[in-house]
Amino acid sequence: MMTETRPFQVPAYLNASTPAEYRGIRRDDVRLMTLDRITGESFHRHFHQLDSILREGDLLVLNNSRTLPAVLQGRNGEQSIEIRLSRKVTDQEWEALIVGDVCTIGEKIYLPGELTATIIGKGNESPLVILSFSKGGLELYDAFYRYGEPLYYEYIKTPWPLEMYQTVYASVPGSVEMPSAGRAISYRLLHKLKQKGVEIAYLQLHAGLSYYGNDRWPNPANHVEAFCIPAETAELVNKTKRKNGRVIAVGTTVVRALETAANNDGIVEAQEGATRLYIQRGYPLRAVDGLLTGFHEPEASHLDLLSAFIDEKILMKAYEEVLSAGYLWHEFGDMNLILPIGEK
Repeated sequence: MMTETRPFQVPAYLNASTPAEYRGIRRDDVRLMTLDRITGESFHRHFHQLDSILREGDLLVLNNSRTLPAVLQGRNGEQSIEIRLSRKVTDQEWEALIVGDVCTIGEKIYLPGELTATIIGKGNESPLVILSFSKGGLELYDAFYRYGEPLYYEYIKTPWPLEMYQTVYASVPGSVEMPSAGRAISYRLLHKLKQKGVEIAYLQLHAGLSYYGNDRWPNPANHVEAFCIPAETAELVNKTKRKNGRVIAVGTTVVRALETAANNDGIVEAQEGATRLYIQRGYPLRAVDGLLTGFHEPEASHLDLLSAFIDEKILMKAYEEVLSAGYLWHEFGDMNLILPIGEK
């Protein structure tokens, strides 16, 4: 992993703690650094100018997973307990992180609306556990939406409403963290892209917890996430590749889904399942040519995946550049497009 070679730190004032709309600008007015993965050259624009960078025949693949209010407050006797959902296992069972001293199998947590959650086992990796809820299916989702709150981390000081954690095209509930690479995309921009001849396709990958607290992150090789690639999307990806267009993933979640579904010849097959694919430096990308992503702190799973697209030294130089230029980081921040533009 690249972690040991990442010398930079993000100053606190560059952590975007406020959505663009509350800063007096539109979603698509955030800044955009384009990084040519062939030449290493960088360009600076605003995100609403994305249509001037992409070409007719390119394909933009979006993750339309909708963010759940994934934080639940409950009690175990006299103790307050916080549940942070991570991944749906069955209609009634979820993998989750427990914030509090309750972590014994068999213990029950009492939640609003006569809902209970019982710890029935260990999760895919520590410190996650498996919870069995007293309700399932739509009833359980209804309880999440009635009593849950959006998940946010320490750099965000205000409990923003759930719609601030949604992309404008989100439609399939399931992510516990917003697939944030698409947050800056507006209906206005989608219209401009379609007018230019850029194709748009959708898939789902339900994003799980990316941070466990106390400087603990998921092991990328154990991080299981559910995904679904419709036949129409698979066909558009394969058609774009045949015609030498560029397949551009909006977010690392889209990269993970498409590369999971790609065979050795780069053909993407429509499928639904769960992936634990860990993409890092040297991984032979088969389906995806470019990546649109935000700026995130130097933890392994995000920057390791980026290093599959572009040389690590070029990436680190670009990150130093955006730090000096005052780009904002995290889900409410500025954007980065890594794309083959020029020629060697």
